[in-house]
Amino acid sequence: MSEKTYDVVVVGAGAAGLTAAAVAAAEKGRVALLEATPLIGGTSAISGGMVWMPANPKQKGDTIAAARTYLRETAFGLENESVREAFLARAGEAVEYLESKTSLKFQPVPVYPDYYPNLPGATSGGRVLEAQPFDGAELGEKFALLRPPLPEFTLFGGMMISRADIPHLRNVFRRPASTWKVMKLLARYARQRMTAPRGTTLYLGNALTGRLFKSVLEMGVHIRLGTAVERLIVEEGRVCGVEIGCRDGERAKLRAKAVILASGGFSHDLDLRKAHLPPAAQAVSATISSGAASGASLARAVGGRIDERAANRAFWVPASRFMRKDGTQGVFPHTVTDRGKPGLIAVGRNGRRFVNEARSYHEFVLAMLRQPDSAIPAYLICDSGFLWKYGLGRIKPFSLSCKNDIASGYLYRAETITELADKLRLPPQALQDTINAYNAKAEIGEDPEFGRGGDIYQRHLGDADVRPNPCVAPIRKPPYYAVAVYPADLGTAAGLRTDARARVLMEDGTPIPGLYACGNDMNSVMNGAYPGPGITLGPALTFGYVAARDAAALP
Repeated sequence: MSEKTYDVVVVGAGAAGLTAAAVAAAEKGRVALLEATPLIGGTSAISGGMVWMPANPKQKGDTIAAARTYLRETAFGLENESVREAFLARAGEAVEYLESKTSLKFQPVPVYPDYYPNLPGATSGGRVLEAQPFDGAELGEKFALLRPPLPEFTLFGGMMISRADIPHLRNVFRRPASTWKVMKLLARYARQRMTAPRGTTLYLGNALTGRLFKSVLEMGVHIRLGTAVERLIVEEGRVCGVEIGCRDGERAKLRAKAVILASGGFSHDLDLRKAHLPPAAQAVSATISSGAASGASLARAVGGRIDERAANRAFWVPASRFMRKDGTQGVFPHTVTDRGKPGLIAVGRNGRRFVNEARSYHEFVLAMLRQPDSAIPAYLICDSGFLWKYGLGRIKPFSLSCKNDIASGYLYRAETITELADKLRLPPQALQDTINAYNAKAEIGEDPEFGRGGDIYQRHLGDADVRPNPCVAPIRKPPYYAVAVYPADLGTAAGLRTDARARVLMEDGTPIPGLYACGNDMNSVMNGAYPGPGITLGPALTFGYVAARDAAALP
């Protein structure tokens, strides 16, 4: 069995693992980055890429005290407060370090409210950062190794768009300025496709992971793709490396003074998923599967343990399922593109609404899980005007034909509400009564049953051109459409118990020498709550930084 020696071995090449590898290399360490899949970026690469960083140096006015207050209001019950305090104290430090030592450059998202904006300590924007747009051409031939975004979130076979471009696309036929903007975007994309398999102007999670990928390449990190870790090597009570399976069937040992686990959680570890997630939420995950052992299972084999105290052990999103042309199973996470827009409601199997559809995706699924017999699956229902303007799930706005999605069973279409109820196998009268009750007040922008549009977060996700309520409009124009949505996880919230230095702890609370965890392998400081955009990536980058700095300082 061959052996190689490094200072630090990082397991997983999502945002947390890339951050850890980049920081460890910046600290002059010899670093190996192991990724079980053939591509760099993990679930982070297909995400919205927002990073929740309280009191960050890009924003004026936010304070650690305000963020602490907000988290105690929303993510209460955390027993290990020292880990959360480490996040609050070092998030800004991580931002400054990464900008000075790596290719990662941030910009604030000035208007993006926390998900519970009426609670003490909440902000309306600036607490959230995102990576500046990145030209993937800077990666050269390595660009092909960066995981692309979900096809359903791109246009024309591979063009990414920024959040700021979305209003221009919606108004392309109505406003000359938007028409000109979209023409320039298309011209740029056409030029890029002459030399690249997809657009090279990257936004969101692809920009975040692309910038970090560039950093680890420039710093000389040894990257091994398609490499699964089979076990951690322990000698004299200390983790001192990993044993990996090689493509030729042989095994190899990579020795190091520290191993940092950043494999992305246990979303696809069937045994751990069954043990920790609700029975009604076993079927669907919106995360990338590596097919390798999770970081949690690797650590448990050497004395680590999963923290079981969180009320919710996953971060949730309603998701629709479909089959792509290439035969792969698709999962569309309904985060912000449709549920908050005016003219859509969600109903359960009884034909009745059960939730404020414009609340966060996490809250939407919690409502589903509270009544699994009647709300799983749930159905998002709209009319033809909504479908044309906003799209629905994987159906993009201004789609000229939806025949394939109707034929596949993904999209339901009917000329009347009664016919739609029959196709969805819902009680026809109940669904008609629900639509009538909603429409009666929607004409004047009100939703007395659930209060859609009742705070700045909900209104932010609505349509500002619709007044008086950007989240409410009637459902009147046939034909009518629906898609089925199921509870899906965006990642596990329960993870390995760690201390404030990201060291994995044993049952008695003592650290396992040489073993660290970050990202979703680490138990979330949010305690299973979802207070705002980027609350997974913020701690992921922060503790990737913390773990790498600590590991690099080991003798």
